[in-house]
Amino acid sequence: MQQNNEIIYGKNPVTELLKGKDGVDTVFISENLAPGTQSYYIALAKGRGAVVKKVHPAKLKSMCGTENHQGVAAYASSVEYVSLDSILQRAQEKGESPFIVVCDGIEDPHNLGAIIRSAYLMGAHGIVIPKRGGVSVTSVVHKTSAGAAMHLPVAKVANIAQTVRTLKENNIFVYCADMDSQPLYKQNLTGPIAIVIGSEGKGVQPLVKSLCDGVVCIPMNNLSSNVDSYNASVAAGIIMYEIARQRNAQK
Repeated sequence: MQQNNEIIYGKNPVTELLKGKDGVDTVFISENLAPGTQSYYIALAKGRGAVVKKVHPAKLKSMCGTENHQGVAAYASSVEYVSLDSILQRAQEKGESPFIVVCDGIEDPHNLGAIIRSAYLMGAHGIVIPKRGGVSVTSVVHKTSAGAAMHLPVAKVANIAQTVRTLKENNIFVYCADMDSQPLYKQNLTGPIAIVIGSEGKGVQPLVKSLCDGVVCIPMNNLSSNVDSYNASVAAGIIMYEIARQRNAQK
């Protein structure tokens, strides 16, 4: 299998990667690849929950360091993903109430890396990300997390809404972050808890929001300006700090 700086390229190597047991984060397809071949790799990638990006042949050559990429390349997963149950088990083994961060469609790898870094430092037991509609744990995420992605379990799930239902069935109170709600500091965040952080542009999905037990917001000043919201990773960090502060105050 051909590899260059974590990227795997060539039709057969990428096909074997997508059909194998190893995780796949992103598949890159040349814009010049035949439509039928493009459809084949797109279907394989979607079946593995990988992000698909169509790129110019010159871009693919630059990424792979060769012209012999055959129009397709992929990044293998940088981490071994875990199940949601294993995150809950981690909390139980520590004798702590679960504290889980659910990322509902975070697309910027720098944001996801920063969220993982804050979650690790704030004592979260794990991160949940979707198989589709959000970035996976790539090398950029690893770098931004300052290594935290190697220590904090990450679960990759097929459906965020169903994950919220499962958390509630396990007696975990699920909050989501949104602008029109009660200020964060007025909520009791000390018990078993999960916080859902929405995507950079759209926020938390309406269905996911409707399933949550509560909604929290971060008060803001200067509301008359054009800056009307926090960056996703900044908002997540503030919320996680308040959760950690309240939990630590009870010890």
